[in-house]
Amino acid sequence: MTYQINLFKFFLSMEDHLFRIQKAEKIKHLWKVTGLLLFCSVMIYAWMAYLGMGTNLISENAVSLTETQYESSKFWFIIGRAAYGLLFSIIILFLPSFLFYLLTDIPYQKLMILQQIVLVIMLIERLIWIPLAVLLGLDWYVTPLSFGIIASYLTETPLIIYFLGAISLFQLSIIWLQVKYLGKLSETRKSVIWITVILLHLIGWCLAAVIAFTDSYMISRWFN
Repeated sequence: MTYQINLFKFFLSMEDHLFRIQKAEKIKHLWKVTGLLLFCSVMIYAWMAYLGMGTNLISENAVSLTETQYESSKFWFIIGRAAYGLLFSIIILFLPSFLFYLLTDIPYQKLMILQQIVLVIMLIERLIWIPLAVLLGLDWYVTPLSFGIIASYLTETPLIIYFLGAISLFQLSIIWLQVKYLGKLSETRKSVIWITVILLHLIGWCLAAVIAFTDSYMISRWFN
């Protein structure tokens, strides 16, 4: 049986697609979809940078820069964010797939399908960030869909705010999806799957908090 990847149809009939993925002996369009997702990730992150999301430190130093220097700073910022988007999507697609491959008896290509779906959800979340940032001036870690906005009222500690800001309704839905997918296609105990998935996300949220905490420092050093 051949399974042809269609990520958007997956959300419309999840149980049917899980059954077909489980029975599939051949996966069609895996690398074509992977390449398309990598391209979309680069474009979305470049667009976010072009719209000025995260460029506040560059703007603060605009008065001390010539017009050429300022435009050059914005250009390299966009390039850097595009490269980050590429690296981010590569990690999301390949690293969890490898870890789940070591844990379960699921073929690697079928785990890649799971992480393609995960990446689509994460890119949709980032698209939602754009109007919230551009129209309402909200940073990603204090959106109404994350716990960061609650944390910002309870503490002023940046690391805690960033950590809780990384936990959103989208992230919780990804955890549920990964557990459901792995549980359906594998005979691994559900408790082991839950623990592994949650630990993986905890590490991801910690890394997101650390990156966000150091990001402004790195940008200010680069453009000063």
